[in-house]
Amino acid sequence: MVANELRALQAPLKTAPITSPIPTTIPSSVGRCRYRSRSIAGSDMRLHFDSPPQVRAGINMIYTALLSSVYYAVKAVVDPTILPNSGLARPMTVTAPLGTIMNATHPAAVNGRTTCQRVADLVIGALAQAAPERCIAAGNGSCATASFAGNDRRTDASGSISKRSAGAPARAPKGRARRCPRAHDQHLEPAGRSARSRIPFDLLRYELVDGSGGAGRSRGGMGLRRVYRAEAECHLRLDGSRLLTPPWGLEAGQRGGRGASRFSDAVVPFVNGAGRLRAGERVEIIIPGAGGYGSPVERDSAAIEPELTDKRVDRTTEAGRYPQFRGSA
Repeated sequence: MVANELRALQAPLKTAPITSPIPTTIPSSVGRCRYRSRSIAGSDMRLHFDSPPQVRAGINMIYTALLSSVYYAVKAVVDPTILPNSGLARPMTVTAPLGTIMNATHPAAVNGRTTCQRVADLVIGALAQAAPERCIAAGNGSCATASFAGNDRRTDASGSISKRSAGAPARAPKGRARRCPRAHDQHLEPAGRSARSRIPFDLLRYELVDGSGGAGRSRGGMGLRRVYRAEAECHLRLDGSRLLTPPWGLEAGQRGGRGASRFSDAVVPFVNGAGRLRAGERVEIIIPGAGGYGSPVERDSAAIEPELTDKRVDRTTEAGRYPQFRGSA
């Protein structure tokens, strides 16, 4: 089944190497990662990944993680119903230079999962040049985590807790974006779960970010905003991505919103994403949105009304993104 579907994609792909339509940075802005398909002959697909040398940060991936990400992305585009067995992998040859972020060796740190999501976006984005109707725009490509460490509220014993934030899915040709499940990842923390623990911090806000989903015929999924306040001095480590390059749109869809971290006044600047919060100080964490699909002018203005009704988006913001909606704003 995979061989037949890849053969159908051969004609538009075989004339030239394919590159991701929008340059995509590796997490933490270490460098740029490019994807290219060297050749598709008959039913075979050969993929080669260029990336910077492996780094000390935990954003490297081993070769089997690269294979898993590629197989998933190709399966999603060609036929999501294909069984994940050796028949799926047989038509594909995947290579990457040894000792790079995408094919790391010992003792490289490989804890981060964001790179796997970025690989999926790269592959799907490249295949979109041949079959855009089968593909989605870029997801939020981020696995944002806030790790707090401090003393127990009751016993004064030391402890720590990590809060992983969900992200936004990319947009496909049809359908409406779900609000904030992370694309290419199964982890999702329900918004209703209490963030309060024995570690001295409180969650003040947990909400969708207005305008973070890329405009398009189908809007990209929206990002999230979390605001924490330290109730006593604690250590905080922040990990995120898409801080510099936003998720790209597809077929004239607009890009999604970028991620960010903002602090209240007087917070001592963090070093490499780590630092301390004193009692009363706050941190705002913004999770990226996702790219839109199709031109914004093709969207039916009536489709925006339900989102305005439940206050997911702001009327003024949407009027600025969708020209056909300005008359009713």
